[in-house]
Amino acid sequence: MSIRPHRRTAAVAATTAALALVIAACAAEPEASTPSAAPRPAPSEVPAPSPSETAAADPGLTGFVLPAGEVDALVTGLAAPWSVAPLENGSVLISERDSARIHEVMAAGAVRELATVPGVVPGGEGGLHGLAVHEGDGATTLFIYVTASGDNRVLRGEVTGEPGALQLGELTPVITGIPKARTHNGGRLAIGPDEKLYVTTGDAQVLEAAQDPASLAGKILRLELDGSVPADNPTAGSPVYSLGHRNPQGIAFDREGQLWAAEFGQNTWDELNRIEPGANYGWPIVEGIGGDDRFVDPVQQWATSEASPSGLAIAGDTLFLAGLRGQRLLAVDIANPGASTPVFAGEFGRIRDALLGPDGRLWFVTNNTDGRGEPGLEDDRLLAVELAPA
Repeated sequence: MSIRPHRRTAAVAATTAALALVIAACAAEPEASTPSAAPRPAPSEVPAPSPSETAAADPGLTGFVLPAGEVDALVTGLAAPWSVAPLENGSVLISERDSARIHEVMAAGAVRELATVPGVVPGGEGGLHGLAVHEGDGATTLFIYVTASGDNRVLRGEVTGEPGALQLGELTPVITGIPKARTHNGGRLAIGPDEKLYVTTGDAQVLEAAQDPASLAGKILRLELDGSVPADNPTAGSPVYSLGHRNPQGIAFDREGQLWAAEFGQNTWDELNRIEPGANYGWPIVEGIGGDDRFVDPVQQWATSEASPSGLAIAGDTLFLAGLRGQRLLAVDIANPGASTPVFAGEFGRIRDALLGPDGRLWFVTNNTDGRGEPGLEDDRLLAVELAPA
């Protein structure tokens, strides 16, 4: 694997330079990378934004927002990227599902490999999945969801050092025994406003497991950061926060602390769910809106060809679902969660993850090299776009 600079289009080249991570496509193990990137301009070289641009870049922006302006490529040449996690020091971490690598993208524009996570056994949809970062008390802890030889599990390790020389310490298990399969492995992580770790798990192709409260499959789990079960979980002694899920791969908290989840359907309906503690979302008895009083219906559903949602971001008061098969972002106003606006349909191919970037823009990562897409010369890419009131 080699790394080369990546230039943005002429319209934005004067304001910033991006980087490119070129990964050789071959059957052998990935080569070690040698970082090389173009520096970004100093702040004095960047033109002052307009008032509307300033508002759009503000993470405190309220109301329904949509992408506005050109899309910039921050990183190119990634191989089946899965999750993006910013650090307070300005660096950003990106996981790759099949190579088990975590890359560090530095604020100055360079890319380096932080680590290859040991014990990852890629196969089908399994591999290195979600990342989540907790920073506090002078420590930076990285949580990692992986498919191992016999299960899915969550690991944690300390990240130390300065940008460009970060190191990932010894990894220890947070939770093990999450059922695995070639598909339906879940894998998204989030640190909640309550300082708890939230974990999505798939049904691992055992449909009835989603309704079994004793199984970790087909659930959203809630854990203390050390892996113990919080005393205020819905069921004493159980990490299960909600059940009846097929394959949720996106979770995010809004400004009120409400948890939302994006979920793959089977053949009919994908879902956006408002998650409540202890609630049952119906799978496999119900797919989509079922009107069954035993279960909580999704607030919105889409045909699987239109969505197949993975990552989920919140910017302002807007949810952005990353669509794989749908090859789009779906923007949902939290004040009106039953409606959505498609964005970038078909423009960038499959989209795996989305997040509000540290620069206040919406970031999203493509997934055309995961075996189900049609990769372009620069795929896969981490992209960024400004946001503005709709």
